[in-house]
Amino acid sequence: MRLRKTLAIFSTCCALALAQGPGGGRGRGPVDPLLFPNPYVSPPEVKGGPIVRLPGGKPDLQGAWLQRTIGNSMSMFSVEKTSGHPQTNIPPTAGIIIDPPDGVIPYKPEFRRKQIDLSENHMIEESDAHCFLGGVPHQMYTPFGMRILQPPGYVVFTWEFMHAYRIVPMDGRPHIAPEIHLWEGDSRGKWDGDTLVIDVTNQVARTWLDQSANVHSDAIHVVERITPLDSNNLQYEATIDDPKAYTRPWTIRYFYSRILDPKFEHLEFACIEGEVDQSKH
Repeated sequence: MRLRKTLAIFSTCCALALAQGPGGGRGRGPVDPLLFPNPYVSPPEVKGGPIVRLPGGKPDLQGAWLQRTIGNSMSMFSVEKTSGHPQTNIPPTAGIIIDPPDGVIPYKPEFRRKQIDLSENHMIEESDAHCFLGGVPHQMYTPFGMRILQPPGYVVFTWEFMHAYRIVPMDGRPHIAPEIHLWEGDSRGKWDGDTLVIDVTNQVARTWLDQSANVHSDAIHVVERITPLDSNNLQYEATIDDPKAYTRPWTIRYFYSRILDPKFEHLEFACIEGEVDQSKH
């Protein structure tokens, strides 16, 4: 019952958000919520021109972006290489892990056992199913697009999904006290040439990395690298280090395309309204 409910929450929220009528930012058309053959969840790669720059010379990343699918499945289903998950209809995928080369998360044995138990018996514990924020890097590959803003001294990310946002200071300030843990963690940014580097600490342990129950602890430390390839395409890499959960750091990579529809806008995402979850969380 709980597994069916988890899938229903996911399928319903995605289908409703994508099928709101034809055309523009409010028309994303019908969609299979497990395959997402739709430009608002898997945009085509359109070659862009030279990197656009701000007056100070740094790349101008502002605008609406959406990650491209990996193979035939969305990266949000499983970050690691998998033969599929019959209980959740997650298809086989090569994942988005580039290191280690086998595409598999280097879990410590006790955390792999936890991941297997969650995936087989406790899929309702997935944080999205409770309308919680996704954490980093999971929030970066949730559906429906993100916007990037660059006000002076900051980079700001906003999402339709869960009304999430991240505010990244670029002034070199230190991280917050280590005993404080936040759903989206604590982000600090800097430029390395044309690459935006974001150091993320202070995350809660409650979030999953994907919908295959891949987990982490509260010791997770993520270093993101966002590099413009041209005016329409970004490369995203994140190295995840968690000495409690993994035997070594590991890295994911995927790509974003700019959403070129001038009418694109974030819609209302009311996950909490009508929620009838009877669990204790």
